[in-house]
Amino acid sequence: MRDARYLIVNADDFGYSRSVNRGVIEAHERGIVTSASLMVDRPGAVEAAEYAREHPQLGVGLHVELDAWRVARIPRKGAARSTAALEQRVSAQSSEQLERFRSLMGQDPSHLDSHHHRHVRSDVRPVLERLADELEVPLRRCDTRVRFCGAFYGHDGKGRPDPDAITPEALVALLEGLEPGVTELCCHAGYAEELDDWYRTEREQEVRTLCDAAVRETVARLEIELCTFDVVRSLQLEGPRT
Repeated sequence: MRDARYLIVNADDFGYSRSVNRGVIEAHERGIVTSASLMVDRPGAVEAAEYAREHPQLGVGLHVELDAWRVARIPRKGAARSTAALEQRVSAQSSEQLERFRSLMGQDPSHLDSHHHRHVRSDVRPVLERLADELEVPLRRCDTRVRFCGAFYGHDGKGRPDPDAITPEALVALLEGLEPGVTELCCHAGYAEELDDWYRTEREQEVRTLCDAAVRETVARLEIELCTFDVVRSLQLEGPRT
C-alpha cells in the first residue's frame, strides 16, 4: 500500500429527498461516488435505504442530525450541568437515529458523521467519538487513518457561490494531487426539484462533474482505487480512530 492511492467519494444528505437520492444514485452508477451518508428522518430515507440494500457496493453511513436550537443555545463553556445536558441530548439523538438506521438498512453504518459537520465541535465530538468507537467505524473528519478533503464544494469560505470549485477541471486537479494512502472526498450530489434548497444549483453541477468522462479517465489513468470506508478495516490500517 506504500504508494497506492485509495479514494472514498462520500455523498452527504442521502435520504434528504427523492430528487437528492436520484442525484446520489446517478453519481454512483455513472460517476465516482462510492459512499453516502444517510439522513434517516427525512422524506427520502426509506427509498434511499431500499436502493442501498439492493446495491451493497455503495457504502452507507449515518448522517446524524442534531437539534440545532438546543445545540446552539447550550454554552460551549460554562457550568458542568450545561455540558452534561448537551452531551445527553446529543447522545439521545444519535442513539435514536442509529436504531432507525439499523431498522432501515438491517446493519450498522459503515461510518458516522453529522449534518453541517456539527460533530467536529469540541462540545459535540466526544459523544460521536464514543459511538464510533463502539461501532468500530470511522468518524469522518476525525479519523487519522482517512485524510479528509472538503475542497470539492461550490461555496467559498464566506458562503458565496464558487462554481469554479466544482468543475471537472477542478476535480481532475484534486485527483492529480492526491497523496498515497486513503483520502475521503466529500460531495453533495443531488437534484432539488421539490426543495427550496440553498445549494440547489451546486448539487446538480456536482452530479455532472462527478459523472464527467474526464474525471473517470483521470481516476483510471492515475490508478486510483475507488472504495468505501470499509477499506480501513480491509487494509487493517493502524492508528487512532480519532
